[in-house]
Amino acid sequence: MMKRTVLVFVFLALSLLLLSAGKIELLFWTHEDPNRTEIENRYIEEFESMYPNVTIKRVTYPSRKIQETILTAFAVHKGPDIFNMEINDEYPYIVNQRVAPVDPKAAGYDSLQAIYDDYLAGVLDPVTYNGKLYGLPLELTNWCIFINKKYFREVGLDPEKDYPKTWEEMLEVSEKLVIREGEILKRRGFDFRYPYYLTFLVPMVEQLGGAFLSEDGKTAIINDEAWLKVLEYFQEWGPNGRNLGSPTYTNARKLFNKDNNSVAMCLTGLYQEGRIRADNPDFYNSGEWMVVPFPRFKDAVNDLGSAYYGHYYMVNAESSKEKQEWAWKFIAFMLNHPEEYLTKVGLIQPKKALIESDIFKNIPYADVFLNDMAKSHIITIHERAPMMQDYLKEVIEAVMLTRTSPKVALRVLKMKMQELLEEEW
Repeated sequence: MMKRTVLVFVFLALSLLLLSAGKIELLFWTHEDPNRTEIENRYIEEFESMYPNVTIKRVTYPSRKIQETILTAFAVHKGPDIFNMEINDEYPYIVNQRVAPVDPKAAGYDSLQAIYDDYLAGVLDPVTYNGKLYGLPLELTNWCIFINKKYFREVGLDPEKDYPKTWEEMLEVSEKLVIREGEILKRRGFDFRYPYYLTFLVPMVEQLGGAFLSEDGKTAIINDEAWLKVLEYFQEWGPNGRNLGSPTYTNARKLFNKDNNSVAMCLTGLYQEGRIRADNPDFYNSGEWMVVPFPRFKDAVNDLGSAYYGHYYMVNAESSKEKQEWAWKFIAFMLNHPEEYLTKVGLIQPKKALIESDIFKNIPYADVFLNDMAKSHIITIHERAPMMQDYLKEVIEAVMLTRTSPKVALRVLKMKMQELLEEEW
């Protein structure tokens, strides 16, 4: 009887081993987006039905949290098989060979060149390194100004004519729109996307002829006059100046959809349209919102919109070769739905066929974003870009919140940035 029991257990164990043989489990980490979660969970179900040997676990994190979570996971060699972040946060993983090159065959392409041919010129450059391609874009995003039209009319402004076209006008229009209770802002006319300074602040400096880095990448903070003008602008904007906004308030983009008299304008991407539709369909259908270009300074020497950035899907180089192949196959399956990503989530996958399609042309204000993007460039790509953005955060908060003079703040920024560039790493 004992022998028979042992044989039964051995048989069951062997059966389980045979059943699990060939099973692939992929861990997929991405940033939160309810609209994207809805369609990507469906893509997972469809993919798992097509390939019963594959299981995909999708885990979401807030946009800021995912950066530190992935950094910690990779540090202990426990990173996910698939992940995506903003390109300036992902670039160090490419340089340090922590991610695997794209497998063209697994991704459904005949060759590497066929992938480049499928996308708009230049959009794969940020994930091309030493002749290899390391990511495929989930989205390419630039920011424009969303406006709640009824708050403009409430203060006697015509939103179609009086929207701010320059940063100087943004000060004046916001002053008319703002509602204060003592020093507390009950309604902001507009506020910035703190702390994403590489996306909006650096282009403001560039409009005035300045630069974040020299062309050879060896010198930081070019053209003091341009930088000082922008720092003075933010000091005037903040609570110790005209008191129009501050990094201490809830992000204006998060409040805009509520249509609750807390913010009249915000800086965000085309994806915001899908979020308005999901969060507040009455507001979305009301016709009371519009989108206008990123403002320019009155005396700008460069006609630039916000920088654009990409979220690129990447694959962990420490995953097994088999997992890497299946990961690229699944990524390609998701990215084979560019029209649904656009219409349901508001994400622009920069494929030529999508941009040329009637579906894209019929998205409200898609032309505003596309026209502004044509006058923009990719966000700063550098191995130390996340730290550089932290330095910008420090300097902006110093001039806005602590009464630090722009000249002193600029001197500190230049020193810290130059030291960072000269470090051996």
